[in-house]
Amino acid sequence: MNVSGERSFAAPRDVVWRVLNDPASMAKIMPGVESFDVHDADRWTANVKIPLGLGGLKMKVDMEKVEEREPEFAKMAIKGSGVGAMLNMETSFDLRDAGGATAMKWAADVKIAGPVGSMGQRVLQPIVNQQVENVLGALDAQVQEALGRS
Repeated sequence: MNVSGERSFAAPRDVVWRVLNDPASMAKIMPGVESFDVHDADRWTANVKIPLGLGGLKMKVDMEKVEEREPEFAKMAIKGSGVGAMLNMETSFDLRDAGGATAMKWAADVKIAGPVGSMGQRVLQPIVNQQVENVLGALDAQVQEALGRS
């Protein structure tokens, strides 16, 4: 399943970049984080409970930054495993200045295997879309908080 979009932030690009590359900020952005461990600047692990309709899917999620061009582009590989599902995702974002604000193009290629994955794209797409909106809203809040600290 491929999802992509654009979002603008009322903050300079360096502030948005800093938030997107700060593990503590990322832990606040991701849905359902129960614990978050930083291995180094490029690798993090989170234990999450992903909201899926009636219940939640508990997963251990490993994230690794695989490409970076500061302050404009980064790509991450994300692998998750839990009872009933395996997640493989590659996500990237591209930032550009937009007259004092920052424009972000983002994309994610999400693959879910196992019983949860067998629900099919028709069922999973609205759930993924809702989670993306939640993440982008949380990201905007983190950017505004970081802007207040600068």
